[in-house]
Amino acid sequence: MSIANNLVNIKSKLPNQVTLVAVSKTKPVADLMEAYNAGQRIFGENKIQEMTEKWEQMPKDIQWHMIGHVQTNKVKYMAAYVTLIHGIDSLKLLEEINKQALKQHRIIDCLLQIYIAEEESKFGLDEQELIEILNSEEFQQLKNIKIVGLMGMATFTENQNQIKKEFQNLKRIFDKFQNQPTTYNLVPTTLSMGMSGDYKLAIESGSTMVRIGSSIFGTR
Repeated sequence: MSIANNLVNIKSKLPNQVTLVAVSKTKPVADLMEAYNAGQRIFGENKIQEMTEKWEQMPKDIQWHMIGHVQTNKVKYMAAYVTLIHGIDSLKLLEEINKQALKQHRIIDCLLQIYIAEEESKFGLDEQELIEILNSEEFQQLKNIKIVGLMGMATFTENQNQIKKEFQNLKRIFDKFQNQPTTYNLVPTTLSMGMSGDYKLAIESGSTMVRIGSSIFGTR
């Protein structure tokens, strides 16, 4: 199956309210262009340098999502163009994104990462830390970022019940999060969970954004 066929196949199975992020990390521009020519406009990368090189070479109507773990000292390299930053797990990182967005006269959309897995290797905030950030005076001062939702990654396991339980837990947190009073920098509409192996389960659990790589571009 070609990349274009894979894309058409996956999109035909996604509900209208679910956004597809094509995870293109490590893949050459030619592969991304094949997906682009098949209609895909949202790409996810996990390394800022690689994403920036692709952004420079590719059409400018693409939305670039940073889906990897972000180091504060690298934010400035993507601040001019990034559409959405997934996986934010600290106020310090939010403050740096705000600072760099201000320099670019932009407001950058962000997702806060919630830790839902039973793995030490995953990053994220717990429910208490999430509330603390949102209620902090420092957060209220940030005018150049907008928190548009939450994201989380389930444990890497074959146990579907465990994955489902973790997704449902994130959905519960998201529902509470949506009840927070919205402000200029908090408009929670997006719940990003689900990847190639578990996106169907994620959508059943309420995901509005899935990150799919290998099912589109083939294995790495």
